[in-house]
Amino acid sequence: MGALVAAGTFLTAGPASAAPETTYYVSLGDSLSTGYQPDSDTDEPIAYSDRIFAALSADEPGLELKKFGCDGETSVSMVEGGHCSQYQQQSQLDAAAEFIEAHPGQIAYVTNDIGANDIFPCVSGGAGGGGSLSPSSGSAGSGSAGASVLPMAGCVAEKLGVIRTNLARIDARIRNAGGDGPVYVGMTYYNPMLAAWLQGGMQRALAAATVSADNLLSAVITSTNARYGWKTADVTAAFDTNDFTGDIALPGAGTVPTNVARICTWTWMCSLGDIHANPAGHQVIADTFLPLLTGENGADGSLGSAGSVADGPSGSSGSLGSVRALTGMGGS
Repeated sequence: MGALVAAGTFLTAGPASAAPETTYYVSLGDSLSTGYQPDSDTDEPIAYSDRIFAALSADEPGLELKKFGCDGETSVSMVEGGHCSQYQQQSQLDAAAEFIEAHPGQIAYVTNDIGANDIFPCVSGGAGGGGSLSPSSGSAGSGSAGASVLPMAGCVAEKLGVIRTNLARIDARIRNAGGDGPVYVGMTYYNPMLAAWLQGGMQRALAAATVSADNLLSAVITSTNARYGWKTADVTAAFDTNDFTGDIALPGAGTVPTNVARICTWTWMCSLGDIHANPAGHQVIADTFLPLLTGENGADGSLGSAGSVADGPSGSSGSLGSVRALTGMGGS
């Protein structure tokens, strides 16, 4: 009788739960996508892509993250190669496209950030050409935020054309590889050169002039993405880049405009003279992407949650990080 009961139990028990189907979130980009942090001088698992993955995988247990990003990547090197050596294929674009093509029906999400490294030397007042900001230039307490800011209009116009051409190639290649199934989202950029506002005088006017260049870059990225079926996370707006209003208290610097406070709180620019987003900034970027990826909370627009200035770390410190990982200058 015991054997019969056991057998009956075995026969009526349901099948073991099947493992969830593997799907992929594919991330392309420069050092923002890889999470470069100047205090450790290495890529850290705090990138906006890591945070997006953590949020998405909570509801999609079979989701895996495949990161193709490379520190210092430009739109040119993403297409043509020559900067990053980790790809068996010629370029990051080739590597990502081949991976997507090899996993039909399994690609759920694709994100990309590219273009900042192309245009940064045009708005950095020569800092880009030297490879790093001055080691003595990163203190918000001293009112110094880096090299003189002087946007070069001819350079900006030339690089915007380069970005438009290359981003079109990137968007089209990835979209053709993945088809209509995945959600494709690119991003605009915050403007780290707003930190020069802390220097006072003419630097405030010059910092304001770099906002126009950032807006032009945003327009090129957004319009190109739309042409090829990509959405765009408006990080420029999430960082309040155009908002010179407000009197926000910034430790060591008095009161500053909203956009300057965002840069000083969500990047390393005012503490270490480094243009990369800090952990709080990466969360802001991730929050800007997520509604577009999930189709929730106003996904027909391009803005996510921007949080508050108080979200950032206070008194961030560490060894001075160079801009080389995002600009690709002065090192790999």
